[in-house]
Amino acid sequence: MASLNRVQLIGRVGKEPESKTTANEKHLCTFTLAVDRRWKDKSGEVKKETDWFNIEAWGKTAEFCDKYVHKGELVFLEGQLRTHKYEINGETRTITKILLDNIQLFEWREEEPELDIVEESE
Repeated sequence: MASLNRVQLIGRVGKEPESKTTANEKHLCTFTLAVDRRWKDKSGEVKKETDWFNIEAWGKTAEFCDKYVHKGELVFLEGQLRTHKYEINGETRTITKILLDNIQLFEWREEEPELDIVEESE
């Protein structure tokens, strides 16, 4: 039987993306995504909770995120769940993150254009 590991989310970027280049020259960009859930309780009162997701992008996708993704922006993303285990003070901990495959910006912000300044002679 085939397997499927696919996540699709729409939410707001929770913090400015952080980028670095690994020892083997791979570009990595990480950020968080906040996804709100709303519902009505039995009394009809609207409730809201926010789920937070850790996002990890590599290569060209990381470069795009580093340049164009900013805190507070609404984005759609697709990726795969990855679970990572690590140990702190003898205690094993687990973190789940989303390995980003695709991202679309809903609120596109034009970057400041680079201007070539040409001096005119009189």
